[in-house]
Amino acid sequence: MVLWHGVMHVQIVRGDHVSLSLVGLALASEGESEGFHAPSPEEFYWPIFGSGDWTFTRPMLMMALSVLILGVLLVTLTKKAAIVPGKGQWMVEQAYDFVRNGIARDIIGSKDFLKYTPLLFSLFTLILLNNLFGIIPPIQYPTMSRIGFPIALTLIVYAVYHIAGMRRKGVGHYLSGMIPKGLPKPIYALIIPLEYATYFIIRPLTLALRLFGNMFAGHMLLLLFIMGGEYMLLHGGPGLKVVSVGSFLMALIFTAFEALIQFLQAYIFTLLAATYISDAISEEH
Repeated sequence: MVLWHGVMHVQIVRGDHVSLSLVGLALASEGESEGFHAPSPEEFYWPIFGSGDWTFTRPMLMMALSVLILGVLLVTLTKKAAIVPGKGQWMVEQAYDFVRNGIARDIIGSKDFLKYTPLLFSLFTLILLNNLFGIIPPIQYPTMSRIGFPIALTLIVYAVYHIAGMRRKGVGHYLSGMIPKGLPKPIYALIIPLEYATYFIIRPLTLALRLFGNMFAGHMLLLLFIMGGEYMLLHGGPGLKVVSVGSFLMALIFTAFEALIQFLQAYIFTLLAATYISDAISEEH
């Protein structure tokens, strides 16, 4: 797993914040006086060159690398498309069919789904590859654990579904369609702010934070098991050396579990993007 110069300190979680400092104290009592320190969120920055707002970081390099990999892979595997596909072409077609028919057509509908399929396919493959970077040696760093990338993708989806809705219905009808009809008039004072907050704030906020939170927390848990196991094995007493085997085993189990989470988060992000687009252009909206 990725090492960060031995500097490790964190308060992280899937759900609520859980202090891991007790783990460090327990390990320290058995090992060196310096003890074990969990990785800190600040170390996700990983600058390569530059400084301040113009720093080029490792996650930025990985995002650029993922775009290059996907571009080369898709062009190479499809430029000589055949009626009877080879293995590479078949894999690309299966992924495209999954997004086209399993997400776009089912959610948006057969009338309008085609124009949004390229966006949804791009989102799914880009997020999935960057998520999988978290368990692929020697990278082992999920790009989406940096909040800026989920926010950027969310802003694209945000702009697409609002613009699509306004172009389809007109600005006035689109905005008024967000409010349920037939409610008692006094309730509208409460409902209108809530509905607009849902469409313009809560949806994009949860879309970005869901992806970021799962990738960030999952990566930190993997690091905790791996680095904790390494520390116990190299610096702990006989008892901790034995326990380190369990820590490495848990890291292996969580790696398989994390692969599932990484796929699900790419799927959920794409599914919600399609849902928001469908909701924006739907006549019932």
